[in-house]
Amino acid sequence: MSLSILCQSLRSSEKDLHAYIAEILALIAEKEPIIQALLPEPERKGRLHKAADELYAKYPDPSSRPPLFGVLFGVKDLFNVDGLPTQAGSKLPPEAFCGAEAELVTQLKNLGAIVLGKTVSTEFAYFSPGPTHNPLNPSHTPGGSSSGSAAAVAAGYCPFALGTQTIASIIRPASYCGVYGFKPSYGLLSTQGVFPFSQTADHVGIIADSLSTISFLAWSLGCLPTSTRKPPEPGLGCVRGGYLGQVGESARKSWEEAINRLKDKGYRLIDIDPFGDIEKINTSHRRLIAAEFAINHKYLYAKYGELYSKHSVDLYHSGLEVEASELTDLRSQALKLREHLDELMLKHGLTAFVAPSTTSVAPEGLESTGSPLMSLPWTNAGLPSVTIPSGFDSQGLPYGLQLISGFNSDISLLACAEQIENSLK
Repeated sequence: MSLSILCQSLRSSEKDLHAYIAEILALIAEKEPIIQALLPEPERKGRLHKAADELYAKYPDPSSRPPLFGVLFGVKDLFNVDGLPTQAGSKLPPEAFCGAEAELVTQLKNLGAIVLGKTVSTEFAYFSPGPTHNPLNPSHTPGGSSSGSAAAVAAGYCPFALGTQTIASIIRPASYCGVYGFKPSYGLLSTQGVFPFSQTADHVGIIADSLSTISFLAWSLGCLPTSTRKPPEPGLGCVRGGYLGQVGESARKSWEEAINRLKDKGYRLIDIDPFGDIEKINTSHRRLIAAEFAINHKYLYAKYGELYSKHSVDLYHSGLEVEASELTDLRSQALKLREHLDELMLKHGLTAFVAPSTTSVAPEGLESTGSPLMSLPWTNAGLPSVTIPSGFDSQGLPYGLQLISGFNSDISLLACAEQIENSLK
């Protein structure tokens, strides 16, 4: 059932909200002991049914009900949610993260949506994984850092969940779990009330069960920008060079097969290397986010440093090595990369760049959340990106196709992704 149809059935009372909640809770009771996508919440059942009663009392007339009436959604454990503790995937106490409810969560509630629960995040949205398993194969990682959000959607708990991305934390887990991820243009969705990693690189985005769900949400939120720039002629830039050289053989083969299918459908495809020295961009982005991580954790680390994992400790100390003048330059480099990529799109008449979503399918084991390199430069530049499922390996693990468009060209990106998905079917 698409999100728009689910919303219509809940608004009209064709589908009873309490029955919908009971169905989801039964599904969670069945799957969650293995998947562990949600943070434990002993009173979840009572809270959800209470929220349903409050919605019915507030909107007794179906014709007056808001667009997302009663829809359940997951919230990554970096967002503050009234009544639910935040720990940012860490061992730190909830009082370390106290603050007003995240602006986006409040906005979704005002549209009638109900928070299903907090979803598992890696520690501080960095490398140390939580307990979440990939619903498609529990012996494999779901990716990170929005691990629980991707797993909750893939398991059918909710049609969408909120995530964040500072390197690859929406696109990668969505791809690994065979669902859809949308990282909007930088700043498009509010980060207010979200515990920061790197203010220059942090993006708030959506992991969902379909492109139609993403589009329906984006329009309901009224967040899609209208670019004043003339739309480019339809064309796709196939990203090659050192960037593509980071991809494993099987993922590259899957990507080439998707490209060939698009060629057969008549798409205009241009091979392009937009980055040149990708290692330089990788290094710059890592130093940028490390420096801002250290700034954001200065007081927390002084008080709770013994509770940090080794990954986070190492990142904190590497960030301290970045001088203020270098940080200013790193921020400037990110803006220059954005301008460069936008200019390339105009020069070659591209609607989007096309790239693999990840370097491989989801790795086996939970010790690592996989490589973030396919998303890194696009996140650094703040460009909108989306991943759609594009195939499976011999073990049934999914590959994803990543599409990236110009800054604030989110509308054309989603339209292009829908067209491409239909072509690949």
